Amino acid sequence: MERDASVAAALIDAAQALSARLATLRFAPPVSHVYNPLTYAWAAHETYLRRYAASGRRVLFLGMNPGPFGMLQSGVPFGEIAAVRDWLGIACAVRRPVLENPARPIEGFACARSEVSGRRLWGLFRERFGTADAFFAEHFVANYCPLAFFDGARNLTPDKLPSAEAAPLQAVCDAHLQAVVDAMQPEWVIGLGGFAEARARSALAGKKPIIGRVLHPSPASPLANRGWAEAATKQLCALGVWE
Repeated sequence: MERDASVAAALIDAAQALSARLATLRFAPPVSHVYNPLTYAWAAHETYLRRYAASGRRVLFLGMNPGPFGMLQSGVPFGEIAAVRDWLGIACAVRRPVLENPARPIEGFACARSEVSGRRLWGLFRERFGTADAFFAEHFVANYCPLAFFDGARNLTPDKLPSAEAAPLQAVCDAHLQAVVDAMQPEWVIGLGGFAEARARSALAGKKPIIGRVLHPSPASPLANRGWAEAATKQLCALGVWE
């Protein structure tokens, strides 16, 4: 894999700027807790960027925001623990958030729960490409928003926020996505689900990448539960992203 440390450095700077800007935002009830893994799981996220974003990429896969047993625990987008530890080879110390949600504790790489979306996503890539280096030679995975929102134990996705809170959040996340695209210069940006695709089309209007979408691997999707890997592969081949 050809390496260009300046790309990883640009993404690390962009992630730190994103985290700092997000820290200025405030969210009212019913949001009870906000998790930002770019703070307490920064060591793992930085390792992910340095190891797997060290050059431009042809395809950028874009998710919505972290899941409770994925990136919130591992610091890696769609970061199902076994996939991050055993396939990506990342296992870093993860601190606890300043204000921890007792209903959603952060256990880091000791978390025994599996993030289904991440297991499906990284499982497809492992099956198709074999090694992480082979996958990342042309692909990268990022999240549009790194924050997770909770109403007690209930997960609140960014699309459920009121417009007064969503607008400033989107402004910050749009700017970060633009910075990622400027650094990586992908040919394709593929939204994992409709929300990510819509935000990519809005944030990247006038930029070069072709925007597409595949089915989100969430277990909340009946279609995904009937064979997500096969469905996503067919969609990517139909778009021309994969042969």
